[in-house]
Amino acid sequence: MTGAADDRARRLTALRGCDVILSGTRPSTVGERLAAMRAALPDDGLPDVYGEGGVVEAVEQRVADLLGSDAAVLFPTGTMAQQVALRHAAELTGRDVVALHPLSHPLVHERDAYAVLTGLRAARTPDGTRCPTAGEVADLAEPFGTLLLELPLRDAGFVLPTWAELTAVVAAARERGARVHVDGARLWESTVYLGRPASAVTALVDSVYVSLYKSLGGTSGAVLAGDPELARYARAWRHRYGGNLFQQWPAALAARHGLEQELPRLPGYVAHARLVAEALATLPGARVFPAPPHTHQFRLWLPHAADALNDAALALAEEEKAWFVGQWRDTEVPGLALAEVTVAGPALELDAGQVIDLAGRFLHHVRTG
Repeated sequence: MTGAADDRARRLTALRGCDVILSGTRPSTVGERLAAMRAALPDDGLPDVYGEGGVVEAVEQRVADLLGSDAAVLFPTGTMAQQVALRHAAELTGRDVVALHPLSHPLVHERDAYAVLTGLRAARTPDGTRCPTAGEVADLAEPFGTLLLELPLRDAGFVLPTWAELTAVVAAARERGARVHVDGARLWESTVYLGRPASAVTALVDSVYVSLYKSLGGTSGAVLAGDPELARYARAWRHRYGGNLFQQWPAALAARHGLEQELPRLPGYVAHARLVAEALATLPGARVFPAPPHTHQFRLWLPHAADALNDAALALAEEEKAWFVGQWRDTEVPGLALAEVTVAGPALELDAGQVIDLAGRFLHHVRTG
């Protein structure tokens, strides 16, 4: 293994051995994942064949029902699902421009696939740690065929618009003659802040992509939801992009387990994230954003170098079997590091005092490391 791979393996091994976990979840073994998948299959049956039949169609229907959508199509990755949705919108509108925030996933994490594979161009809304506004969309200088909204906007701090702001920005896109696509990789946990079910978001826009692993704990996979015309188009282009796998039942089974077990727990994670963020904000030199968090994830800054904080997280885990927050990275401000905090099941066992105590033990390793 490379040095980075060695570091990752050591971190995951240490995290798995922890009795207390603030951010994230305990990594599962392959055997544990297989057991969870087996538990999600109440009746044995034949596997799907190229996505037809079996648990794959059941998961597609379950997601369509949750989103209030006419149809839904399983994809191996969200990146592929996004490309198909944007291509479809461009063909319908005759416009190859996609309007989106500069920190949106297609611009930051998809290696410009929208441009390289689909030939689309980006019209960027103004930068900032918030979602695009109706005024910004209305004032874009050139015509665009699609407005892409990432809900929540992860690289701005997992931020969301209010429901009124969301309806206004969608209306502004409609006034410009554009379709609206939602990158809803983390839409499941956004419903608390929006005050509406996921189906209300789907009803507002033309297409929605949701992840089956980011918050649900699946192994992989995504679902693209929309009308029957989009579904037919999606199945054709999924094949062209090489995503029509011979059998997709493992991802579908893991997704079913997540939909049954994790989805109902997400509102509780969101509520507890507010308590955790408030406690962490009391640490010396700390800052959390947004405050309070919009979902069960938020950003935390501490006045130390990232290497020192990562070393401290590992030392705490290996020596005390407790996990604070990991994967720190330096910011443009020297001596100030940033990490993303994910409040999930293990963190529910910690009250505010226990969070502060754990943080103090973590910082002790920074000071003495």
